[in-house]
Amino acid sequence: MSHCRPWEHGWSRRRMLGALAAGSAAAGGAGAAGLGGLLQPAVADELARNDKQILLIWLDGGMSQLESWDPKPNTPFGGPFRSIPTTLPGIHVSELMPKLARQMKRLALVRSMKTEDANHSSGVPKIMRGHPRNRGVTYPFFGSAVAKLMGPTASGLPPYVWVKPGNGGFISKHAGFLGARYGALALGDGKPPANLVRPDSITSDADRVRQELRKKFNRQFADRRRGDFNEANSYVYDVAQTLMKHVELFDEKQLKETDRQRYGTHDLGRHALLARRLIEAGVRFVQVTSYGWDTHGDNFNSHASRMPKVDQSISALIEDLFDRGLDERVLVVVMAEFGRTPRINGSVGRDHWPNAWSVAMTGCGIRTGTVVGETLADGTDVKSTPYDIGHMFHTWFSAVGLDSAEAQYMNGTQPLPIAHDDMHKVDELLI
Repeated sequence: MSHCRPWEHGWSRRRMLGALAAGSAAAGGAGAAGLGGLLQPAVADELARNDKQILLIWLDGGMSQLESWDPKPNTPFGGPFRSIPTTLPGIHVSELMPKLARQMKRLALVRSMKTEDANHSSGVPKIMRGHPRNRGVTYPFFGSAVAKLMGPTASGLPPYVWVKPGNGGFISKHAGFLGARYGALALGDGKPPANLVRPDSITSDADRVRQELRKKFNRQFADRRRGDFNEANSYVYDVAQTLMKHVELFDEKQLKETDRQRYGTHDLGRHALLARRLIEAGVRFVQVTSYGWDTHGDNFNSHASRMPKVDQSISALIEDLFDRGLDERVLVVVMAEFGRTPRINGSVGRDHWPNAWSVAMTGCGIRTGTVVGETLADGTDVKSTPYDIGHMFHTWFSAVGLDSAEAQYMNGTQPLPIAHDDMHKVDELLI
């Protein structure tokens, strides 16, 4: 007797159509007959669903929680903006986020973040590293940690891609003690690395010979030198070869005009749309950075200008992730290094405030439609149980299937925890 297997149950219409499409493509367009033709695409689809990815939206400088996720209207520190209801009963957000208000059932929100560092230069790396206990080594940034712990996907694309305004390049320092190869491939202004397309004058056969010669010289070079940086150098070339097969990712002519308009033609919109495409292509960890959130002066006009871009691009991204079934394997996190002060300064600005701020997330492993924690009525401090960034790292690693309490890095012969060993995951946020 032939018994069915677990992955053959629970098919949604979307998954069934996806499997049929994959089966048709594999058969050169011929229709698959019955379950026999469906079986292999089904298994492949299940494997893909279990290959988790992460997309981090980083609002550099510190977006104000009071003008976004945790408004306090009609209080001494509340500012001029109203709060509006969301699709979660009793939960309000700033009126600057009407689209995200409609997406709240798909989001989880932590309003009780309480961290330690109010400086950009030291606070950013602490947040990006999960602020572990001091072990005498430099811990990796979130993307580098995931690149090491989970590796690239089957696509072979670089596991850690950073989409940012300004210059690009390979940023090895993010990797900390893991070694340079786990750094970030930064795409400056969302553009591909220079000279990514092979010149017409070099045939594919000639290029293959060139690459084999490069690898031979690299091996000879590495025999007499430290391995970590040579390994990173070789890795960059290997990544470039893989990217050369995906140049269409950077061809904006292939984008639908409706997608451009939904995400926005501003930097954050263009970069969030590219991030979605990178995730779909198989990049393990994508970070999108938006700069300019350090609003010590003119905070309210600044947020009135910037928040609609966040609202537009992130809501479009969430819509696409859920509509395409990517929410089942992609974790999305929206955060900064801290929030802004409730007290309004003499320049009509808000200063740095790690004492009480917010982080949003959605996607795989996350209990959507959840709000964890609350702040005091005037927003000056956390009222409920405070959570540090270490708690979030445990939570996010757990969401993508890593046992954050047991998993370890190896620094030579020294085992190191992957997240702060005095902290724990927040079960309320997890499915």
